[in-house]
Amino acid sequence: MLWVKAFHIVFVASWFAGLFYLPRIFVNLAMVPPESVAERARLILMARKLLRFTTILAVPALVLGVWLWLGYGIGRGPGNGWMHAKLAVVLLAIGYHHACSRVLGKFMRGESRRSHVYWRWFNEAPVLLLVAATVLVVVKPF
Repeated sequence: MLWVKAFHIVFVASWFAGLFYLPRIFVNLAMVPPESVAERARLILMARKLLRFTTILAVPALVLGVWLWLGYGIGRGPGNGWMHAKLAVVLLAIGYHHACSRVLGKFMRGESRRSHVYWRWFNEAPVLLLVAATVLVVVKPF
């Protein structure tokens, strides 16, 4: 089970690395002047490739997480409220990942009207999610 845990950590870290960087590309896209077609196209290509790679990394992270959850029997019985909270954080991370996909589609269609400041704040969400999940797993506060 330790091998499963080790690879789960690797894939979660890799998935979140993509979730940290993808919105940073959105910041850059929001700052591209309208006449810079080549720069916009390059950033869109980078974002599409990163989203695809990040999605591929999310799958084994989630599968291995379910394996650990079922294998350890965590979440059943008293004193395991932290696991329910962590699962809620995981659902939020999946939702954020999906939101990034939809945002990229808007950028590709030229429909995004938000400023780079908005995307800078949007970029902070995965940091908060990772901190919350880590604290819940390590500290087990409830």
